[in-house]
Amino acid sequence: MKKTIQVALLTVFVTLVTASFSYAQYSVTGNSAFPFFHLGCLIIGGLIIVSLKKKYTKLYLSEAIGSFALYTVLVALFTAPVADALKALIN
Repeated sequence: MKKTIQVALLTVFVTLVTASFSYAQYSVTGNSAFPFFHLGCLIIGGLIIVSLKKKYTKLYLSEAIGSFALYTVLVALFTAPVADALKALIN
């Protein structure tokens, strides 16, 4: 029962983070330059982490949430608005 609840909590976290990523990218770039590839990578990564949590019982919930949060930051760093902001910060 505890494993099922943890997988459900992880699934909710992955869904909320992916939705917030989508909303933030849409509000910054609009519909014309939306990074669909990055969104797809984020969805596939979330599915992989959830399936690993479901398969391996020794994987802690905090480890799975932390790894997906770091993966989301990594994916967000390679989107166009963040790259443009970093270029402006450096120059």
